[in-house]
Formats: sequence, structure tokens, C-alpha cells
Amino acid sequence: MHIAATVPPTSPATVWQARGRHTGPAAPDVLRKNLQALKDAETVQDFMELPDADTPEGETAFEARWPVAEGVTVRARLTLAEWSGRGQEWTLTAEAEQPWDLRWPSPAAMFWPWEADSLWGHETVTGERFLDTNPLPADEKELRRTLRGALRDTWSIHVVVHEAMTPDEEGRRSLVPLLPPGLHHRVIEHRAAPHQLRTVNWALKESGVEVPRGGALVLPGVPAPAGYDAADFTVRSVFLDGTRPTEMLDPVLRFAALPRPLPAAADAALTVLREQWRLLTLEEELARERKLVAMYKEALEAMTESRELYREAAEHAHEALAAYREAAALPGGPRPAPARKSGSPFRQLGRTLERFKESTKSLRPQSTTTATTTASPAPAEPPQQDADDTTGATGSDRG
Repeated sequence: MHIAATVPPTSPATVWQARGRHTGPAAPDVLRKNLQALKDAETVQDFMELPDADTPEGETAFEARWPVAEGVTVRARLTLAEWSGRGQEWTLTAEAEQPWDLRWPSPAAMFWPWEADSLWGHETVTGERFLDTNPLPADEKELRRTLRGALRDTWSIHVVVHEAMTPDEEGRRSLVPLLPPGLHHRVIEHRAAPHQLRTVNWALKESGVEVPRGGALVLPGVPAPAGYDAADFTVRSVFLDGTRPTEMLDPVLRFAALPRPLPAAADAALTVLREQWRLLTLEEELARERKLVAMYKEALEAMTESRELYREAAEHAHEALAAYREAAALPGGPRPAPARKSGSPFRQLGRTLERFKESTKSLRPQSTTTATTTASPAPAEPPQQDADDTTGATGSDRG
């Protein structure tokens, strides 16, 4: 028997999601201060920290909303996981009222303050930093571990750049800031030194891709998005001289536009954002109350209709019972036939009652009309003669 594989849902066009790690001990305080500063500057319309009762134990959650274009508002929720030895992981889900434009500000930059040594800007799988160049480890074992982790990561886009020769200070700058803001905290840039090319391609051999000498590659991830062809996302040469490397930025933009499966736990985070949103405006609160009133009205109408059905069924039952008792009082009264199974209890009861009514109709005493008939007169008896007359007549005859 063939069992079709379940196709994972893809990320909606209106949604922006990212995950990272804050390696310091005071992540909630950093979020509170930054969100309040942005609200005071009217960059953020409003924000709130959710009560502990509304979040799983050990988690902290913040909601915020801000405008990105005329008539377009973004609603976002950031969740901080419980503290571990490596810090606190954060998950950020944002949704706009129309398809996401990568030119809009990164939602991560609306929650976190960005500085060169920010503690929050670490990717969770490999531990590399956003908006920075991340040299691959010198140890070959660690290098392979890093690249295999990058292939498994479904939250971020990983790009490997090979330096054909050691770059100067300009060439060591990250290329990610040259991308649109919407990709600043979703792209990780790995740098391979000139002598590491062979080790890099050996680590990527199982995935069927390789990095050209002096070029770059957008890693496919596991699973690779539909439409991924390594040739389309491979750059043969990248000039690390401080100029804008359009030939490398374009493949990253094309990869980001591919429909990608939602990362693990991203679907649940999106559901929470949509169904448990708490930071409501007055208009949204009014709309929600109206929706609740409509739901209560619908439930009340359903209950009323159900009550009427029960009342009607009870009336039929009483009527049939009365008819059955009347029929049972007569000699040879009917016995109830065994009820047959039916799909609906109401339908079964109705059929049984109809059988009772029909069977009792034939047993009720029928009213008869007495026909008026003319009785025939009884034959008149002959008049009885007087005894003396009879005797006299006899005597005279004899005489």
C-alpha cells in the first residue's frame, strides 16, 4: 500500500519569521527598554509584555505593532525561551496586512537594539552572528560540523563565500548589510579561507553542491525548497574589494523568494500570533466583542431549535402512547413491533410512533349508523269465538 508523504506547509507571503539566541543574562530588560524607546519615538505604535499566566512556564513573550507603509500595519510576537547554559533562544513571528516587502524594516531590529557586539544576534544552530562575516573554524572537524549544521538549519539562509586570496579590510566586511533590511537577520555569511576550499567541498559532498574557487554558494538547506538548482545559486567569482557584489546578492534574493517549508515550530508560532493576539486597538476590541455576540446568538438559536425538536418529539410520543393504551385495552390489542435500527434517533422514534398510530386506528370501535327499516306486520290471529256461540251452533246443527 502506497502512503503519500505529507507536504509541509509553506510560509505565507505576509509572514516574516526568524530565530536567534541572546547569550547574555538580561534579555527581557533589553527588550523592554528598546521597545519603550521606540514607542516614545513613535516608531512603534504600542507594545506589551504578556502576563505569566498567558505564556508557558519559563517563557517570556512580547507583542508589538508598527506601521511599515500607508495603511499597512505589522503585528509581531517575540518569545524568549527559558534560560539555558548557552543563553536564551528567541523566536520572532511577524505578519503584515499585505505580502511582505523586504524593503521594510527587519522585525528583529524593532525588538532588539543593534550594536556591533550585541548579545542577541546569534543564529541558533551554528552560533554564528547576523550582519557579520563568520570565518569557518580552522579545525576540520569543527568546520564540517558547522557546515552540516548550516545545511540542517531551516530558519536562516546560509551563504558560503570562498576567499581566493586574503582580503584587505574592505574585503573583510560582511556582504549581508548590502541586502534589503528584511534579510538582515535571516542570512548568515560564512567565510572560507583560501586553503579551506577542499575541506569545505568535502563537507558539502553529501548534499550534491560545491563552492567554486573564489566564488560563493547559497546552501540549499534540508529539505531544499522546490525549484532549487545549485547552478542558479552558485556564483563563480566574488570580488571582495568593497564594491557592491551584485552577482552574489541576486542569487540570495532569488533564494529568499522561493516557497520554503515552514521551519520546525514555526507553524505553531504563527498560529499563536493569529489566534492569541492580545495587543488590540479599540476598534479591534469592538470587532471582537461583536464577533462574540454573533457567536452567542448563533449558539442560542441552535439551542432553541433543538428544544423545539425535542418538544415536538415529546408531543408525538404522548399522542402515540395514548393511542397505544386505548388499543391495548381492547381484546387482541397490538404488541409493539421491535424497533429497527435507523441512522437518526428522531427518525426512528417518528417511525415507531407512526406505526402505533396506524395500528390503533383499525382497533378503535367504529360508529355505525342504524338503518331505518319498516317492520312487516305480524299475521293477525283469527278472532276467538265465544264458547256459548260455538256450543249453540253445534246444538242447532244437531237438531
